[in-house]
Amino acid sequence: MIRIKYPDKEAVCSKILDKSEIGFLDIIRLNTLIAGQPDRERSQENQKLKSYDKRTILQILDYQKKHRLNNTQLAGHFKLSRNTVTKWKKLFL
Repeated sequence: MIRIKYPDKEAVCSKILDKSEIGFLDIIRLNTLIAGQPDRERSQENQKLKSYDKRTILQILDYQKKHRLNNTQLAGHFKLSRNTVTKWKKLFL
């Protein structure tokens, strides 16, 4: 799809696409690279429909540790609820 619709962005996306296994966070990055930043209204609507698997949740919590973020900062970065981050930490850590 990238080669057909967005050939100019193929070089930018190739680093992610060359991975042997593409995760949920990689798909979000690809979407941002291809479509750009969504407007606020559409972003809020899309956020309601997201679900995360255990592996992705652990990657997000690992990101928090690596970058020394509190729950509010992590929630803002990944556009999550603070309550969601707290719940994940209780369940998985």
